Parts: sequence; C-alpha cells; structure tokens
Amino acid sequence: MNLQLLFIAVLSAVIGGSSAQLDGSICIKANAQSCGECIQVSEKCGWCTDENFLTIGSPKSARCDNLESLKEKKCQQIENPRGKVIITQNKPVTAHNGPGKLKPEQITQIQPQNLTLKLRYGEPQTFSLKFKRAEDYPIDLYYLMDLSFSMKDDLENVKKLGTDLMKEMKKITSDFKIGFGSFVEKTVMPYISTTPARLLNPCTGSENCTSPFSYKNVLKLTEDGEEFNRLVSQQQISGNLDSPEGGFDAIMQVAVCQDQIGWRNVTRLLVFSTDAGFHFAGDGKLGGIVLPNDGKCHLENNMYTMSHYYDYPSIAHLVQKLSENNIQTIFAVTEEFQSVYKELKNLIPKSAVGTLSADSNNVMKLIIDAYNSLSSEVVLENPKRPTGASISYTSICKDNVINKGENGNKCVNISIGDEVYFNITVHHDGKKCLADGKSEVFTIKPQGFREEVTVVLEYICDCDCAAKGEPNSQRCSDGSGSYECGSCKCNDGRIGQTCECSKDDVRTEDLDANCRKDNGTDICSNNGDCVCGTCECRKRENPAEAYSGQFCECDNFNCDRSGNKLCGGHGRCECRKCICDANFTGSACDCSMDTSTCVASNGQICNGRGVCECGSCTCTDSKFQGPTCEACPTCPGVCTEHKDCVECLTFQTGVKKDVCKDECKNIHLIPVRDQGELPQPNDQSFPRVICKERDENDCSFYFSFAVRNNTNEVYVVDKPECPSSPDIIPIVAGVVAGIVMIGLALLLIWKLLMIIHDRREFAKFEKEKMNAIWDTGENPIYKSAVTTVVNPKYEGK
Repeated sequence: MNLQLLFIAVLSAVIGGSSAQLDGSICIKANAQSCGECIQVSEKCGWCTDENFLTIGSPKSARCDNLESLKEKKCQQIENPRGKVIITQNKPVTAHNGPGKLKPEQITQIQPQNLTLKLRYGEPQTFSLKFKRAEDYPIDLYYLMDLSFSMKDDLENVKKLGTDLMKEMKKITSDFKIGFGSFVEKTVMPYISTTPARLLNPCTGSENCTSPFSYKNVLKLTEDGEEFNRLVSQQQISGNLDSPEGGFDAIMQVAVCQDQIGWRNVTRLLVFSTDAGFHFAGDGKLGGIVLPNDGKCHLENNMYTMSHYYDYPSIAHLVQKLSENNIQTIFAVTEEFQSVYKELKNLIPKSAVGTLSADSNNVMKLIIDAYNSLSSEVVLENPKRPTGASISYTSICKDNVINKGENGNKCVNISIGDEVYFNITVHHDGKKCLADGKSEVFTIKPQGFREEVTVVLEYICDCDCAAKGEPNSQRCSDGSGSYECGSCKCNDGRIGQTCECSKDDVRTEDLDANCRKDNGTDICSNNGDCVCGTCECRKRENPAEAYSGQFCECDNFNCDRSGNKLCGGHGRCECRKCICDANFTGSACDCSMDTSTCVASNGQICNGRGVCECGSCTCTDSKFQGPTCEACPTCPGVCTEHKDCVECLTFQTGVKKDVCKDECKNIHLIPVRDQGELPQPNDQSFPRVICKERDENDCSFYFSFAVRNNTNEVYVVDKPECPSSPDIIPIVAGVVAGIVMIGLALLLIWKLLMIIHDRREFAKFEKEKMNAIWDTGENPIYKSAVTTVVNPKYEGK
C-alpha cells in the first residue's frame, strides 16, 4: 500500500509541475466577468475578491489572473476552489480463510465501491482501486455444443463430462454449477433441407438423427453432475446443409435469457464447442430473413422460436450482451478453425480459444486451462464513458510491475489471494459546466466480474463566494446585478462595472465624449473600450504589460530601450517614460555615471587621451582606440608585439604555441587565402596596419592589425611564404647521368683507339708479308696428300 500512495504522490507532483508551467496570460485573455467564468479557464487562475483591488481604467476581468500575479498585486482574498476525492463506500476486500462457504453477495473483490470526485477544469483527480481474487469464488459454467452431424464422435465424450468436470472444478471452488445447451441452424432454406422427410431425419443413409433446430436449452445450471450426464446422453445428432453453423443465435439466447439459463451473479463461463465456422449478421438474407436481431430472450419450452424471424446477431451486438451480463467465453474448436476463432477472440473481451481434439476427449483439460487463463487476468473497463471527463489508468501489478498507457488498465498472472492496484485519473474536459452543473455517474468494473465501482462526478462550476452573494444588490445600480465575490455580476441586458448601463438604452455618442482626452478624436487613446462613459483598458498578451490611466494613455512597455532591454535594464517604465535607477541617466537609462570603467592601466581616465562619457571612453587622439584609449594599431612595434600570437594561432608554431590559448585570447583571427584579400589601411574608417614577419623557419607571413569595437582584429594569410629549396632529385639524376655519359664516352674513345691500333698492326703485317722472299726448293720430307693407284688389268682401257 505504501508503494501505491507513493505512486499517487509522484503522479500528482508531475501533473502539478506541468500545470505550473502554464502561462498566466491565459487567465487574462479569457476576459472572465465573474468568478465562475474565471476558475473554468485553468486550475492556475484565481479571482481576487478585494473590493478596492481594481485601479482606474482596469476592467472587471482584471480580477482573474494567475495566483502568483494576484499575490504580487497585493490581493488579500483570492478565490481558488480545488477538487478532491470523497470515498463514500469502502468495504474491505474479502479475506476468507475460515471454514464454511460464503454466499456470492458476501464476497468483495474490489475496493472502494462508491466515491465522489469534485472536478475542476485543468486539475485531474486520482484515486486508487484495490482488486483481490477471492478464494472459493462461485462459478457457473454453461456448455453450448454444436450438434450437427460432424460432431457425432464429440457428443459421446461430452456425455460423461458432467461428473468429471464437477470433480475438477471442486478443486477450484466448492460452489460450482453446470448447464448444457445445443444448437444446429436456422430451420429455413438454404441452411437445412425443408422437405418433410429431411425435417424428420436430416441425416443420410441408415443414420437416425433428430429433427434440426436453432437452439435448445437442455439443462439449466445445476450442481448435479449426474443429471448433466443423464440429459446429455439422451441428446441426438442432427444435420444441416451448409458448413457454417448458427452458433451466434445460440450465444445471444444464452447471454440474455438469465432466468431460463439460471445464471447467478458470480463468475459466468460459456463453453462454445464446434468444428465449423459461424453465420453472422447479414447472412440471414439468404433465407429471406432481414430483421436485425433484437437481442432479447425468445425461449419457449427451452427452444429458440424466432430463428426464422430475426437475423443472426452481429459480432458487436454479441460483445455488448456478453459484456453487459459478465459472461466469459471459451471457444473450444478444432484445429482447422483455430485462426478464425482467434480473430474472434480479439474482438470479444475476456474470451479464450482452445484446440478441441477430433473426438473432444480433451475438452475437460481445455476448460480448466482456459478458466485459469481468464481468471488470472484483470482488466478494468468503464462501459459508460462520462461525457464531461476523460479517464486514464495506471496499474501496479504483481511484483510491483507498473503498466501505463494502453495496458494501464490490465494486470496478468494474478493468482488467488493476490492483490493488485489501479490508479485512475479523471480529467475534466471543460465542457460539462457549459451544459449544466449537475453531477454525472459512471461505473468502473473488472471484465467478467459482477462487482463494480460507482463514481459520481461533481463539476466545480462556480466559486464558494458566489453562494454568499447578494442578489439584486443596491451596490449594482439599484438591483441591476448580484454583488458577489467583490464585484457586480450583471443581470442579462446590463453592462458596466456596477451594471449601470442597459445594452438597449445606451447611446454611444453621448458616453464616448467622457472617454476622449482633451476633447480629442481617439476613444480611450485607442487602447481601450468606452463602457458606460468609462475607459476599460485592453489587456496585453504579456501579463507584465498593461495600459493604465483615465484614458488608457499610459503604458509600461513603450519606453526607450537599450541593449534590447526596456530602460536599459536599469530603470522602470512609467507612462512611457523611464525612471532610472541610481547612477544611471539618459532617456533609456543607458548612460552610467560611474567612471571606474574608464580607468586605464596607468590609473588615468581614458589614458589621458580621451573623455569618459556614459561609462565608456571617447578618444580625442585618433591614433588611440579601445575602451580606455590604450590601443594604438598604427604605433611602431605593433606588428612585433602581436607577431607571436598571430603565428601560434594561425600555424600552431612559435614561442607561444604552448600558451597560445591563455595569452592570445584577446585576438579575433580571420584567415584569408592570399595577400590581396587583406584589408588595406585606406579601406577602413578606423586605423589599420599591414605587417610582414618571419617565423622560426625563416618563412614570411602577412597580416593586418586593427582595434575594432574594443577587439583586436587580425586578418592573416593562412599560408606563409618560404624560400624555395633546391630540387635534389634532378641534381642527383644529373650527376648520375653525367657519370654514366662520361664513362660511355671514355669507353668509346678506348674502343676507337684499339680499333685504330689493330688496323695499323694488320696493315704492318700485310706489308711485311708482301715483302717476304720464300725458298721454292722441294722439301725432302714433303709428301703429297694425293695417292694415285692404277689397276693393271684395266690399264690402258
């Protein structure tokens, strides 16, 4: 519970904080003529009831303003009614741990049960609801079964369902009742065959089926499981022509026939068992049925007798009736139609879908699982939404899980005995008071449960002081209005501060003369309205701004400005003239009489080169500038003085590169691309000098220096000029090429010399050879290389 209270406190603080940011001018803009009108503008608006609160020229609506402004204007009595929550019935939730069975009316699962909210526009009210799942809570279960021929096998398993389900449900609650009903289809073509033979036995072959019917209440809710088995065992399968069934007709009758079914005011479960789809509104036209379903009970002798007369109900109609009667639906359908009924589940609140086996042998487990799923979820709803308010929910569920927004009205996985909390915030939309001041009632209830919380809304439409007013007061022009809340509230047709004028009898030209200053032409200086011969000054959007005076000729916002501030921020504006603070003068209070800001570093006023006017120096020597006439942009040495700072700021080099940010912060640097873009001295209306300096790399850089608006302004070329260095690659290449060429030349010369030498030697050899004398005698050891052999037999032949 502590967590719940803490959450409410935090929520209230957030809402209050956001409302506090509301601009107070909205109260003034509303032009409220009474306290009741004022408090309906915003929760931050109040009404001053002091008799002498209004000044000359102030309209009656000036009494309506935000609370802070009224306090600043010294209002002593402020009317500001607040909303509140009043709990009128707060019975604790049931904590049943002892023996004995409680009656349904003795069990309480939601707290409180009745409360009243007093709502003021713009001020939401939050209250808390507690929900606790009660132990041993009674349950009514009605089994509605499709008895078309395809459900033959399923009927055999349902015949023994009563006693088995009774045993299982007794583990959950000691107070359990079960009933049974069946349905087939509307007894008209083309849903069934209307031939006499088929009406007696709609099944083919040797099958013996019962006559078709729309819906039959076989067994009213009972505690006797044996009776359930006995009556269900007597049921016979029937048949129809088309695949969809008339289950919606049956669901509608089960929901609305309270007495015939035997529903109690407890947990109500409807198990809908089928292996087919469903007909819905509009399908009845196939059988010539066009009247919409009337949503009323039409059971005679436990049979639905109007199926041939009324169309099938629509899904929305079913949702309405199931919700009105707190019936939770369990669709036990075969696998083939799971997707269809899951979509239907999304449309029907507090419903579940289970998969029915081919022969329904798992129906009991399906019912138990579906019930546990439904009962573990708590969803709040307000069936009738109030016309004058909106509602938002925040839930504090199990394990302190907090949900907001769309899931704020829901808690899941709730076990028996668990407590959960819901914080409900109701906002007044501001329209209800305009219609009437009566109260409005709506309910909040958990889906599928009988219990509900009744909330009475009472809208705060007028102030408490209005009830103490004096009707037809003599203070209001001899009874022309009611004197309430410090002013006159005029009767219909009367106007004016004291209701002194009649709308029908007033001659504007006669009264306007009293609203012109010095017999001029402007009525109320064009800043107000003439009401009954008296100027009522118009209001401004900014509540800090106001017209005043007998003819609205004055205001507090049209004085001279300095630095975009009214009266320079050193005075106040009264009737369009500045009233300056001490040590300030001038039409806009912008001239300071303090000379401390003009003292130079040498202790002299304006460095001895100027005069101090309005707190700043006017230099008499044109060479000097700055706030104290100490800057001299064209004096010798100014380039050298600022060289290091320009270098470190531009190139991040130089002696000051490590302390640049600290020592050079008074320079406004503007980089340019080349020297031609530098401002020239003759181009400016103030002194400027062009500088050329060298850095540590012997590179030159250019900049211009001037003092402008008390700031050192420097334009600098962003790239320095550095002396060009020799190109090493061509030199090395030339040297290498020269060496190679010289080598080749020497090699060629050597080769040429060798050729010349060889030729000389060869010529010498030839000459010597020609001059040589050889001996021609036969060599004794000479032997010819040719041998001639003659065959003697062939000799001579």
